[in-house]
Amino acid sequence: MLMSERAFARREVVVSKEQSRFELGFLISGRLQGVDFTVDGRGVGLYFVEPGDYFGELSVVDGLMAAEHVIAAAKSTAIFLDSESARRLIFDNPLLAQGVMTRLSARVRSVSAQRTLLGLPNPFQRLCVQIMQLSRAAQNDRHLLDPVPTHQELAIMINASRETVTRAFQVLTLHQAIHREGAQLRILRPDFLNDVGEGRIDPPKA
Repeated sequence: MLMSERAFARREVVVSKEQSRFELGFLISGRLQGVDFTVDGRGVGLYFVEPGDYFGELSVVDGLMAAEHVIAAAKSTAIFLDSESARRLIFDNPLLAQGVMTRLSARVRSVSAQRTLLGLPNPFQRLCVQIMQLSRAAQNDRHLLDPVPTHQELAIMINASRETVTRAFQVLTLHQAIHREGAQLRILRPDFLNDVGEGRIDPPKA
């Protein structure tokens, strides 16, 4: 097996959709973000990769180019296993293959939900849905995000400006729906965020 360790600066491309060399990556430290682009060139964030997680499995399995770019959302370090070794490792171990397939299914569902979110007309509504989706995906208290994405990362995910996200956070804090503590975001009123996100109540005003 051929493995290599690489470090990436913030915003550096880790996996490109155009590359023809496929590897299975394992994130050691930092944070990665899967990103695609709309027809008018705007970046849209699709998912995050956290330390201990792996990425690039789709291309390793089917031998085709990546479905999206993966960039470093923070200074990151990852190790990579060449595609031939990774493919043998997956296909020769039924339990491992089942785990990868389950992971791919979860990724497809996540990306599908993200694209549905982007169809919502109001950026405040999209932010509420995004916060709740991220909290459900977290491996801790479902009403706690740790670490919380930056306003810029969230803006990319909901196709809005960073300033729009900052104003929305201020409004949600004013209405005691969320509380920021350093790198953590605690969701105090999840039902409120769900109601706004699903259109049952109008987005609050400052």
